[in-house]
Amino acid sequence: MMVVRAPRIVLGFHPAMVLFCGGLNLIYQFWIHTEAIGKMPRWFEAVMNTPSHHRVHHGRNARYLDANYAGVFIVWDRLFGTFVPEQAEEKVDYGLVQNLGTFNPLRVAFHEWVALFRDALQPGLRLRERLAYAFGPPGWSHDGSRDTTEQIKAKHLARFPAEQGTPGFE
Repeated sequence: MMVVRAPRIVLGFHPAMVLFCGGLNLIYQFWIHTEAIGKMPRWFEAVMNTPSHHRVHHGRNARYLDANYAGVFIVWDRLFGTFVPEQAEEKVDYGLVQNLGTFNPLRVAFHEWVALFRDALQPGLRLRERLAYAFGPPGWSHDGSRDTTEQIKAKHLARFPAEQGTPGFE
């Protein structure tokens, strides 16, 4: 995606290097999208994104929401507090919190952009509210009509209080 690559080139990185590194990243992303691989050795899982970590990223379970953003190095999620390990007793339920109900590739690819612009361009909003749709927490709405990740997790813990303090609910 040139929107991401162009600033690197403008900063002085050689275009061939930017494309080469992007290709390596793409190859790395290929193998982490599998259920065929379970856990990797602990030393590897401590630093690198693995299939186990990446499954969590794609989960819609309350425990796994907004976790494991890593592309290659999971160490960043560990440092910033967004790391949640996959739990053997809780299989990942893949998908969005509210599924789209379509397999149309255009809707799948662009639904979030369309929704973001629709929300941000509502009449009567202040600039801060418009910007919060793009930069606020997932699920944020100016009128509180949607649940944020924190609210979804709180509701889950109200139903299952024994899970308080477990991974994803710290």
